[in-house]
This record gives sequence, structure tokens and C-alpha cells, in this order.
Amino acid sequence: MSNKNISNLPFDQKIEGGYKIRTFNEIVDSEELKWHFDETDREVIVIESKGWMFQMDNELPILLNEKDKIFIPKGVYHRVLKGDGKLKVKIKEIY
Repeated sequence: MSNKNISNLPFDQKIEGGYKIRTFNEIVDSEELKWHFDETDREVIVIESKGWMFQMDNELPILLNEKDKIFIPKGVYHRVLKGDGKLKVKIKEIY
């Protein structure tokens, strides 16, 4: 099941086992990677990353490595910063 760029989002998404699997392609324009917040808490597990970074509001960016787990509280602004290859993450929404 693929929901490729339904809302002009900068990633491809599919649902697997209750998780959102998102892939950011290396050709994505950095301008598309905007600060945003989510309506639910989320746990993000990095599946694949080559030079991509993650930044939460009022914090310095951190390098994303495979198997990293990040908790993102609802309502907290955050963004990803483009790397050299693709970024693939698994997202679990926590209600």
C-alpha cells in the first residue's frame, strides 16, 4: 500500500504492521523539509540514513544513524535536514 506524495509531502509512505514507513529520497529539495509539529506523540526508528540529521525546536541537530530511536512529543516543532542518500524511518504514533 503506497501513499506516494498524496499531499505534496517530501516523502513516500506505506503502512506496515501499524507503522508508517517513510522514505525521503536523496533528490528531495531541502526547502521542502520544513519545521512542523504533530498531533500525537511519535516514536521514530531509523531504518536507513546517510548523513541525514534531526532537529527539535531549541536544540542542535543530531546525526541520524541506523537503529536510532527518537521520541517526538506532540506539539513540539521539529524537522529533518537532508543528507547524501535516502532516509528511511519507521513511525509509531502513540495515542
